[in-house]
Amino acid sequence: MQGGSAVSPSFKRAGSANGFFRRRENVSSKAQITMDAETERSLLAKCRNHDMEAFGRLVDAYQSRVFGFVKRMLPSAEEASDVTQEVFIKAFQNIHRFDGRASVRTWLFRIAHNLCIDRSRRFDRSPSEVSLTNDSEYGEGMDVADYRWSPDEILINAELMQVVEAGIMSMSEKLRSVLIFHDREEMAYEEIAEVMAIPVGTVKSRLFLARAHLKEVVSQYLEEAGR
Repeated sequence: MQGGSAVSPSFKRAGSANGFFRRRENVSSKAQITMDAETERSLLAKCRNHDMEAFGRLVDAYQSRVFGFVKRMLPSAEEASDVTQEVFIKAFQNIHRFDGRASVRTWLFRIAHNLCIDRSRRFDRSPSEVSLTNDSEYGEGMDVADYRWSPDEILINAELMQVVEAGIMSMSEKLRSVLIFHDREEMAYEEIAEVMAIPVGTVKSRLFLARAHLKEVVSQYLEEAGR
């Protein structure tokens, strides 16, 4: 990211931004809006000229995915909704600093990830750290099996689904983030590394640990249930 000219007061007013985002909530969360790189660049140029409708199109394209990530990082839907709105307000206020070297998606998820970490620290939440091994013991050459945690695509009962969700929330934030980015958002290792500002090898090791933890949680549940 790079510096830029100061944003005009009207473009930065939080009250105005809050009203704008409340209006955008009417857009269906199920709508999947695809956007090619050329359209995205055009919208960004308009956003830098304070075009609210152009920024609204970016919000519509990415808000449901950002919310999906945030709600898996935070304990309540209400809190996730607040943080999601904060993600786009921050993006709205800092659009002049975005240099376009990363994709808009990567930029927004970086903001979302940082806000989730900040929110958790503010309320002193410390989920139990999964420590099967240390990240540093794995390097760039680590081979992570190419399968994704995707409960929507397998037969799974409601109780086990709750176990899976609890297992995800019991991970440390650094493991949970990688798992969600890779398995739910289908991000490549390199994009996750850029979002989280960590090496690709660390992404792979954290993904391995996250999956191992989830497998252990599910296996324990099935054993206790006699299945």
